[in-house]
Amino acid sequence: MAALGWLTPRRRSATARSVLAGEASAEAARKSSQEAAGTTEEPQFPVHGDDRAAAFFDLDNTVMQGAALFHFGRGLYKRKFFETRDLARFAWQQAWFRLAGVEDPEHMQEARDSALSIVKGHRVAELQSIGEEIYDEYMAERIWPGTRALAQAHLDAGQKVWLVTAAPVEIAQVIARRLGLTGALGTVAESVDGVYTGKLVGEPLHGPAKAEAVRALAAAEGLDLGRCAAYSDSHNDIPMLSLVGHPYAINPDSKLRKHARELDWRLRDYRTGRKAAKVGIPAAAGVGAVAGGTAAAIALHRRRR
Repeated sequence: MAALGWLTPRRRSATARSVLAGEASAEAARKSSQEAAGTTEEPQFPVHGDDRAAAFFDLDNTVMQGAALFHFGRGLYKRKFFETRDLARFAWQQAWFRLAGVEDPEHMQEARDSALSIVKGHRVAELQSIGEEIYDEYMAERIWPGTRALAQAHLDAGQKVWLVTAAPVEIAQVIARRLGLTGALGTVAESVDGVYTGKLVGEPLHGPAKAEAVRALAAAEGLDLGRCAAYSDSHNDIPMLSLVGHPYAINPDSKLRKHARELDWRLRDYRTGRKAAKVGIPAAAGVGAVAGGTAAAIALHRRRR
């Protein structure tokens, strides 16, 4: 301030205030820059070259809008795979699930038995071929671009990407292949000599079963689950999401959204407007749609013996 002695008191006061303002501004800018540099940003993810990491994606309403089995059922009915007498039974079972809003074990078992009875005696190759056609007809245009981009990011990083779904593993494998993914885990139905027996191998790949499948695959592939990612829309998949170090809630239902926020999981929602508020199987518009929705419990897979 001694250098300002030649100025009048008034000008010296104004100049001092200017200096003070400039210094304060410079200090604030420097501090802001330091804070920004020191801010812990979200690390690059997925990590390129990490061969012990992989990604696991739920299918329905996560990768694809709606239920894969619904669209598969539509395709089967279109090809006259069902007889009329099957429709009433399936329609009643589907109505129960939708109205009750719970997964009653007795009714679920009855629905699975009914669905499996339809494919009993059919060849695995037949359903695989139909699955390819149905993907083109009903599923390809329903893939969420946002989720597809997430999966591609893992692939670009050199990581494997798996679908994990309660849908028939054959259908899941078709979708995975068409999307360029590594493979798929799905519900497995028994077959002997390439023909379905009408029995499941274990249970549908749902809820805790998904977590067990991911755990088993990770062990077989030498993966570190703490470095892996999982993506789902449903609270039923919390066991699977909880296994990995990078859980994502995609288009989440209300229970999963609440859980994800409590645990600070990352969320992505690619729905808009009404879709974000209520997502599910579209209202049945005719017997074909009913057939598709009610046939959604079909589970198919080879088991060579």
